[in-house]
Amino acid sequence: MPFVLIDRPRPHITLITLNRPERMNAMAFDVMVPFREALEEVSRDNDTRVVVITGAGRGFCSGADLENAGDIPGIDGLTLPTIALRSMELLDDVVRAMRRVHQPVIAAVNGPAIGGGLCLSLAADIRLGADTALFRAAGINNGLTASELGLSYLLPRAIGSSRAFELMLSGRDVDATEAERIGLLSRVVPPDKLLDSCYELAERIAGFSRPGTELTKRMLWSSLDAASLDAHMGQEGLAQLYVRLTTHNFEEAIKARKQNRPPDFKD
Repeated sequence: MPFVLIDRPRPHITLITLNRPERMNAMAFDVMVPFREALEEVSRDNDTRVVVITGAGRGFCSGADLENAGDIPGIDGLTLPTIALRSMELLDDVVRAMRRVHQPVIAAVNGPAIGGGLCLSLAADIRLGADTALFRAAGINNGLTASELGLSYLLPRAIGSSRAFELMLSGRDVDATEAERIGLLSRVVPPDKLLDSCYELAERIAGFSRPGTELTKRMLWSSLDAASLDAHMGQEGLAQLYVRLTTHNFEEAIKARKQNRPPDFKD
């Protein structure tokens, strides 16, 4: 059975599942390499409008595999220091690949998201969680730093700097209720409703303009890197003008509203 599964559960929605449930979908290289490839493949799939990511079994992703890290590709002839660099680069590329996916990405956090698993969930655009979801910045508990795979960048932007400092320095668990309260999760639902809730949200997003959703995603991430409000507003304005002047979406939305029907965007 492959460690990464790709399914199309509903029209225009692709589900990517980390499929190593006996190891809580730990981030062995045998899992992360095909996961990155799956992200890149789905990003190129023009029929896919929204991507949902989840884990098989009772966990989302338990972070580093402490028993068997798997095979690291492309390290023949290298010594340990360079192998370490290649390893981190490979895992960093997974987070970058999630960010580069053209379509909005929803993380369906079905259970523990530990260490690198927390990082993967934060690289998604939206996070919905089952009430069994749990988060931990685990590096600090293992005698390392809690900073890995973009965590010290992504977490403060998701929940604020004070909460991020506390969670990363304490290494404590955050359950689903707290995660929703502090903004780590958008919504908590029963486990048996998690994927359907993600699909319903995905269907709503898929009904909008393709360039509209892709540019909205791009602008939101860009805003987190913006040096100033003025600099970012310039990018926003160009994105808005691009869709307004190169499509008939605005006219269609007005017409649909007057006719009391959903808009049918042709872009």
